[in-house]
Amino acid sequence: MPIKSVKITAKYQITIPKPIREKLNIKVSDSLLVDVQDEMLILIPQGKKSAYLQGLHSEIWKGVDVQKYLDEERESWTNS
Repeated sequence: MPIKSVKITAKYQITIPKPIREKLNIKVSDSLLVDVQDEMLILIPQGKKSAYLQGLHSEIWKGVDVQKYLDEERESWTNS
């Protein structure tokens, strides 16, 4: 699919061209993940399943200092 050009509106909005919306099955009220990589703006359709899975098994982390856990885990990688 050829690269498409879009304009940014006064409210900093863009319109995703129809061929791209159709190819990626993007519908009204769908969510996109936005990322910046090497001066490029990346838009990724956020699947409904990933939104459904968000927070799954959060009870496992209740009462756990997640940052401390991650720091200790990463530290163990360098000490092995």
